[in-house]
Amino acid sequence: MRTWTPQKIRALKGVRRFATVTCYDSTSAAIVESLGPETIPLVLIGDSLGMTMQGHDSTLPVTMDEMVYHTRCVGRVLRTAFLLADLPFGAYQADDAEGLRNAFRLVKEGGADGVKIEGGERVVPLVRRLVEAGVPVCAHLGLTPQSCLAMGGFKVQGRDPEAAERLLRDARALESAGCFALVAEGVPAALGARLTAELKIPVIGIGAGNATDGQILVWQDFLGLNLGRVPKFVRRFGNLGEATQTALNDYAAAVASGDFPGPAESYS
Repeated sequence: MRTWTPQKIRALKGVRRFATVTCYDSTSAAIVESLGPETIPLVLIGDSLGMTMQGHDSTLPVTMDEMVYHTRCVGRVLRTAFLLADLPFGAYQADDAEGLRNAFRLVKEGGADGVKIEGGERVVPLVRRLVEAGVPVCAHLGLTPQSCLAMGGFKVQGRDPEAAERLLRDARALESAGCFALVAEGVPAALGARLTAELKIPVIGIGAGNATDGQILVWQDFLGLNLGRVPKFVRRFGNLGEATQTALNDYAAAVASGDFPGPAESYS
């Protein structure tokens, strides 16, 4: 049992804002773990790995087997933060029974503590069944990447009053169904503030303004490992992409000159 539970995460609402991140492997998980139990209370194995790790232009190609694999890699190392895993596209849309089976796989095979599901009222029956079965669920509303085809791309959601009210209705329904938290992605800051004020569960924002209870960023984005364009809502807290380029150039030069390996890196 990890240190952070759904109950402890819910208890953060109104007490302190908290940061969460995505992780996809044991190396990133070990770095999070080294910070101690209070810095990062929740880690998400996001299906964003399709874009960050696999080179796809969306999350749609990610499979259940891949989600189980990456969740297992992170779970072997993570001991404190709550381990949340995405149900990928196609893993729960056909029927609730399939959604239950796949959620159970993330818990049993991947070692996840809970699952995240994209969608509003249409996924409420599945959320209820998962919660009744003992699987903690985090909702995801707004810009839901698995719906990028229907949305016409990765676009801000909830800008007009009708869309905002629909999103609020969805959020209330998901809270009533038993979700312990909600991720709000790509919505106007004012709507992020409304969600945070009206819900009793924590709202974790990503492109939802600074009034939410928590924030989440993708590992490669906030570390500056992505050398190309990043979304507007990303702040780079590191510049590891350029630092890695410098290290690679230095390594190649040292090999070419014969400086590496030297006596310190050689065996007698």
